[in-house]
Amino acid sequence: MSVFSTGLLVLTSPLHTLPFRLAPVLSSAAQLVERTLYVHFHPGLNLATGTQARPAFIHPVVDLPSVISRLYSNAADVCGHLDVRVLLTHFRARSGVPQVGASAVSNPFPSPQTLSHSPEVVLTDYPLQDPSQSSLVSQCLQRYAGYCYVCTPGLSSVILHPQLKSEDEEQKRTEKEEPIETYSDVVVGGTFDRLHGAHKTLLNICCLLANRRFVIGVCDQELLKNKVLKELIEPYSQRLQKLKEFLNDVKPSLQYEIVPLSDPFGPSVTDPQLQCIVVSEETRRGGEAVNRKRAENGLSELVLYEIPLIKDAHHTDIEEEKISSSSLRSRLLGTLLKPPTPRPALSQVPYVIGLTGGSGSGKSALSQRLEGLGAVRIDADQLGHETYIPGSVAYDKILQEFGRDILNEDQTINRRTLGRKVFGDKERLKALTDIVWPEIALLVKARIQRAKKEGKHVCVLDAAVLLEAGWTDMVHEVWVAIIPEEEAVRRIVERDGISKEDALRRLQSQWSNARLVEQANVVLCTLWEPDVTQRQVVKAWDLLQERIQQSKEETGLPS
Repeated sequence: MSVFSTGLLVLTSPLHTLPFRLAPVLSSAAQLVERTLYVHFHPGLNLATGTQARPAFIHPVVDLPSVISRLYSNAADVCGHLDVRVLLTHFRARSGVPQVGASAVSNPFPSPQTLSHSPEVVLTDYPLQDPSQSSLVSQCLQRYAGYCYVCTPGLSSVILHPQLKSEDEEQKRTEKEEPIETYSDVVVGGTFDRLHGAHKTLLNICCLLANRRFVIGVCDQELLKNKVLKELIEPYSQRLQKLKEFLNDVKPSLQYEIVPLSDPFGPSVTDPQLQCIVVSEETRRGGEAVNRKRAENGLSELVLYEIPLIKDAHHTDIEEEKISSSSLRSRLLGTLLKPPTPRPALSQVPYVIGLTGGSGSGKSALSQRLEGLGAVRIDADQLGHETYIPGSVAYDKILQEFGRDILNEDQTINRRTLGRKVFGDKERLKALTDIVWPEIALLVKARIQRAKKEGKHVCVLDAAVLLEAGWTDMVHEVWVAIIPEEEAVRRIVERDGISKEDALRRLQSQWSNARLVEQANVVLCTLWEPDVTQRQVVKAWDLLQERIQQSKEETGLPS
């Protein structure tokens, strides 16, 4: 059967039976859809009557948030590669509070809604009792989907698990389900980095609770400083764009206000129209702090609506037990963050990795680990020492530029004396690097050629100044080692016996982690235990081997 980029899943089962059915239905859908899966609830929809099934407004009930949470949790477990989005256009509170732009008619879709990605296939969990009705149900399903959403021409339809028996025969409910309480204006805050199932649960439930306006505060600047692997957090503009796309798919009738947060409160403590703030068990105290601030400002308290955290069944020993952005960022370590810059003039053999990082980042230890896996290690710092040897080209140029008073009695260059001449003087430092860096580059190229003659396949150039020196034209990929500043300071103090202040000054004179990461194809971090670092390196190495092999196949080079 064909695989589709985007699918629409119409769930017809009663809400109270869905917890038993979601995982197998999502797993089955994931075999047919590879990118985006929209989910549309219509409990009790009959697709086998022969008459046209039409969309209708559905009143949200208290069970619905838990079903949505369960759906995203199951999706993370069984189809984590899919971008799953629960659609709520047709949900309307019983109170009849008018929706922004809503029509007075009973049809929630006066015209089909345009989604960010047009569905190519519509799927359903409808329990087909008679196989002979399969064609009828498929046609009815296609028409129903077309009433609701703009789909691609030639929309396919698939009935999932026709053999799956409904659980509701044993668990029928006769009582009337309690409606959920809704609010005119709802607020929520978060980082919303790499939009995941827990974010989507939070946003979906907010969209259910809000009748008119939904205010979203997105952490920026100061609020990101203490985040794990903050350098890998998506830019604010990118997070904003993803939020807008998701929310416009989920419930376009709402008025959305997305604002950057530079403090923990934002508009939640100043907006008099807000009625409800959605929190988790982790952020409830923050919600209570919001209400204290509102009281100080003479504003009414917000209703605190608490949702549960979603457990991450795939978390590792360095990750949180809940689904979180920090865990997703940690999984990026060792992976290719962006494609390498094509360098046609650079020989593909050996494949050269340029590894850089700030002082205390563990860069050299990483290069040694890569050497242990088979790479030829080229230490730029060691080669730098060779450029100062008497008789070398750089030696003579340095003496001409800085004078003979930098020499020791044995005619070697006293690098400490030389260092004092360039310290704090950018022009003098540039004069020195203009002499030394090109000579180091020549030595690096010679080592790479030696590795090629020896039949080596991968070299790793360990170079603190890889980017500053402009040596990227010698490497196929740039790998960057990062570490939080406070940990780098601790390591430098312990290793070099200098003060914290001197260690901090050293770091601040170098490129920042954020600036390094901007140039990186691969990022590694040595913050955790050595075995965690080793797993990162092995992962990065294995993925590198796959890229090298793929490149050879594409260019026709022998393996």
